[in-house]
Amino acid sequence: MNFEITVDGRAVPVVAGQSVGAALHAAGITSWRSTRHEGRPRGLFCGIGVCFDCLVTVNGRESQRACLVRARPGDEVTTS
Repeated sequence: MNFEITVDGRAVPVVAGQSVGAALHAAGITSWRSTRHEGRPRGLFCGIGVCFDCLVTVNGRESQRACLVRARPGDEVTTS
């Protein structure tokens, strides 16, 4: 079953079983945050939850690793 999540107000398609990070990457969104001091782009890096480069807010829960959170129909994701 395919569905959509909302990322910063934009509909992003999801294939059932994908993580939020996988859905973002599949939609061509490869960077959604930046480093504090130098502003370098960050998105998926390790893809297995070891690093913290892919942090997002999912349904109001801050600092979730996008690579570990399974996308669910109707999820609201913010990246800032």
